[in-house]
Amino acid sequence: MATTINVLCYKSKTLNNGEHPLMIRICKDGKKKYISLGVSVKAEHWNSEKNITKANYPNKEHISILIANKKKEYETEIVKLKSEDKLFTANTLSEQISNSVKPRTVEEAFKAYIQLLQEENRRGYMLSVQQVYNSLIKYNKHLDLHFTVIDATWLKRYEAWLRNSGLAENTIGIRFRTLRTIYNYAIENDMVQAEHYPFKKYKVSKLNQETAKRALSKEDISRILQYQTNNKFMSLPIDLFAFTYYTGGINFVDIANLTKDNIIDNRLVYKRSKTGKLIKLPLTQQASELIKKYHDTKNPYLFPIFSVKHTTEQAKANRLHKVITKVNNRLKQIGEALDLPITLTTYVARHSYATVLKRAEVATSIICESLGHSSEKVTQIYLDGFENSQIDKAMKNL
Repeated sequence: MATTINVLCYKSKTLNNGEHPLMIRICKDGKKKYISLGVSVKAEHWNSEKNITKANYPNKEHISILIANKKKEYETEIVKLKSEDKLFTANTLSEQISNSVKPRTVEEAFKAYIQLLQEENRRGYMLSVQQVYNSLIKYNKHLDLHFTVIDATWLKRYEAWLRNSGLAENTIGIRFRTLRTIYNYAIENDMVQAEHYPFKKYKVSKLNQETAKRALSKEDISRILQYQTNNKFMSLPIDLFAFTYYTGGINFVDIANLTKDNIIDNRLVYKRSKTGKLIKLPLTQQASELIKKYHDTKNPYLFPIFSVKHTTEQAKANRLHKVITKVNNRLKQIGEALDLPITLTTYVARHSYATVLKRAEVATSIICESLGHSSEKVTQIYLDGFENSQIDKAMKNL
């Protein structure tokens, strides 16, 4: 006897919101099995003859895609079992499907991933993911939808909405790379089948835009380090810039968390907060002098960013935001006073460190290791393209 798969509105059960659950009904050998789809509709929105939502149902597209994908999932499994000449019942078919993938909503996946980042103390990236979550809520009104709804067409509409909102190309790229990460996380955790992955058709790479130059020459770096001013508030920004440059392009958040325990045998040893990668770098004389300059027996931290009163993650986050904003504002003023070609920030020191090493023909693998990047591909993004002088020299060989 043929096996049939249908979706129906289970009117025998009424939920607290007055809606009825949608159920998958498997019919095999005269026996029936009902499995909830995890969504519900009101009776007036359901066409019982065709077993589809009515045209006036506000969430028609989402439900239609969910039904089509779920039916396809069961029908594909039936074909597979028959091709392998395996016997099955309505119950075993249901168990086979439920054991392979447990559909979860996009909302659930985002919250699970954010919780994971929080447990790993990756607060910076967690806030970035939260920002994308907020953006999607604003766009779609809710994320109580399954990943199968997010296809190439859905992604194109989201991209158009972001553009109409006035977002820059690189910002849009970040939104989509984060969403792609969440989708991959959902696949890895059996929340959705890999066959529904929409990023094979929708290429995130097209959103990559060449990042504006954020590295300075060695000469400009020297001008910054030698900058003289009567403004005492300019001293710390320059010193933090210098420390970043002299210690492998260390991130601001990692500088803030440094204590004397991070100095071992005249080396700076710490775990990068963003990736958890262990960094071990020799302390240059310049870096050691900066540490001595800010030594305070009452403060366990090497620099006056955090203090003993910053005991919670929230207190640290608030303090970090306050200090880095002030530091970058003052560095910007210094950059303008020196007539530098780019806006000066603490991050410029990190880029400049990598670029200066590259120009000195240091291998990318070594630069990658010192920066704490996960791969050389990431490091390559940091590094400048060939400079005009290099191109001019190369052209002479023609």
